[in-house]
Amino acid sequence: MNVLIVDDNHSAADLLQELLTLQDHTARCTYTAQQALDAAAAERFDAALIDLTLPDFPGTEVARRLRASAAEGAPRLLVAISGFSAQDTGGQSAEGLFDHHLQKPIDIDQLDRILAPR
Repeated sequence: MNVLIVDDNHSAADLLQELLTLQDHTARCTYTAQQALDAAAAERFDAALIDLTLPDFPGTEVARRLRASAAEGAPRLLVAISGFSAQDTGGQSAEGLFDHHLQKPIDIDQLDRILAPR
């Protein structure tokens, strides 16, 4: 699976990329919302792991834009990653935008189940 990682915490994103690569996924890190949108426009991803709090604009907006461009090959699977629980997204409405929500620190076993082939 080709996975787009969107997280402004470079260390966390890079570590997640390494873990996914070790599990035979292809992964690319981006650190801002705009970098993520640019990457999604240039490359086809199967899934995107999107931090809800990014420096330029919220991860929910990244998800909205990716959903709006779904016909153009945007990732079909969107996963919110956040320090907030799914019930408390820090005031950001994520309802209906994401297929899954993972709270940081990410449970790798849970992520494996989400990314498993269907």
